[in-house]
Amino acid sequence: MTALTSATLPDIAAGGQVAVPGYPLTERSIGIVHFGVGGFHRAHQAMYLDRLMHDGRDQDWAICGVGLLPGDSRMRDALSSQDGLYTLVTKAPDGARDPRVIGSIARYLFAPDDPEAVLAQMTDPAVRIVSLTVTEGGYNYNPSTGEFQYETEAVAADLTTSFEQPAAARAAAGGNGEGQGAADASAGGTDSGGGASAGGATGHPRTMFGYVVEALRRRRAAGTPPFTVMSCDNVRGNGDLAQRMILAYTRRRDENGLHEDAPMAEWIEQNVAFPNCMVDRITPVTSPEDIEMIASDYGIDDAWPVVSEDFVQWVLEDRFPAGRPAYEQVGVQMVEDVEPYELMKLRLLNCSHQSLAYFGLLLGHTYADEAAVDEHLAPFTRTLYMDREGTPTVPEVPGMDLTAYKDELMARFANQSVKDTLARLAAESSDRIPTWLVPVIKENLAAGRDVTASAAIVASWARYAEGTGENGEEWPVVDRLHDRVMAAAARHDQDLLAFLRDDELFGDLVEHEAFTTPYLHALEVLRADGARALLKELVESA
Repeated sequence: MTALTSATLPDIAAGGQVAVPGYPLTERSIGIVHFGVGGFHRAHQAMYLDRLMHDGRDQDWAICGVGLLPGDSRMRDALSSQDGLYTLVTKAPDGARDPRVIGSIARYLFAPDDPEAVLAQMTDPAVRIVSLTVTEGGYNYNPSTGEFQYETEAVAADLTTSFEQPAAARAAAGGNGEGQGAADASAGGTDSGGGASAGGATGHPRTMFGYVVEALRRRRAAGTPPFTVMSCDNVRGNGDLAQRMILAYTRRRDENGLHEDAPMAEWIEQNVAFPNCMVDRITPVTSPEDIEMIASDYGIDDAWPVVSEDFVQWVLEDRFPAGRPAYEQVGVQMVEDVEPYELMKLRLLNCSHQSLAYFGLLLGHTYADEAAVDEHLAPFTRTLYMDREGTPTVPEVPGMDLTAYKDELMARFANQSVKDTLARLAAESSDRIPTWLVPVIKENLAAGRDVTASAAIVASWARYAEGTGENGEEWPVVDRLHDRVMAAAARHDQDLLAFLRDDELFGDLVEHEAFTTPYLHALEVLRADGARALLKELVESA
């Protein structure tokens, strides 16, 4: 067994099974800071950059990953012990595998350990992009109103805290990274605190918003050009959303007098680019079986490998005033308008994942590939949802055949090699359904089109949120609003519309009879007769 480190790469390469970075790791320099290093980022953006480096270019665009949440300490430990390296194994539907060690992450910082180290990295002039995969909920907005949520605990703390740079760090900051050690030593890992007081308490950021805006403030003060903020999350207009939420946060800090040198919001609006993009690669949560497979089949001891499907797509708006890697050289589609591509993906792939998730679990399936070939769930998803309700909300997509795309989606969902769990697809539904499916419903209602399939999907979420399956099995409802959604579902015996009455999640859908009529029927059948009965009825009556 070979432990994965930079020193063991020659041994791994000699085995002939696994490709390793074909570039000197010592020649990398950091050009991107990325918030939210999870499986998807490592299978997608970091993989594209590794391809570029393997081709002998863009060595100055290596990634510094940043973790903010307590659970991110696991990624710190895994990547730190492996010099930032990890194994990515892609799996094709025919079972073929392509294993590769990825070397594009040059550094990882767990922000609570040393907030000043993160800010020092972000203010380095060599960093020209700050990218994000912080999940839909990470943008801290109300999905019904689109408004920034100022009351969220960590955000509220950042909005009343002065992020004073320590004297040692100010003295050391020379803009070339040489002051990093002094900055690290001076920070002491102090928690941000967050007690509000006149003029603000002093501490460190706790949120992505706090780090991005404070780093931009320090860059402006030092005369350093701003970085580009590149959102890579599954949200419509992800760059536009990131800009709106960051500006809302910044305006409130300006109002609180925390940017006394000069207000920041207007400067960010005029000087910082927020390109939109569409990202796609099905990447399940790494399982113990994946780790064992890497060890037994390839002889590599990897603390946190990544396994994904072989399909990958990235459509990116070409708006990077500070420069960017040559993404187009490794298959990224650089375009002027991302929206048609992202609507295609969000409304056909992501919403279909939600169709498979709750119905699949209620039917007793465990994996997406099982649900995708189910005799009733497959036609429900492909025809009733994709064709009849999803497709009418997708504009013309340049160069794409939507029929072929939908067929390919079903084939990808049915990839038995990937073993994507329905539990993963059902997690964080209060972020996903309002962001992905509710806009489809509202658009179809406004156009006078049928919403029966979408109503059934929402009803399947409501039934799933009751927490108990049709045969008495129990499952954990993983959701940031866990207590709220389960409490709503628990009221179904008294009020079958209880779940829809949360206007933060559903807006005014509860007032639309064209939606509530099929929703109520679907929920009643789900609760009385089960998921199979409902799907059979819907498919046979189509």
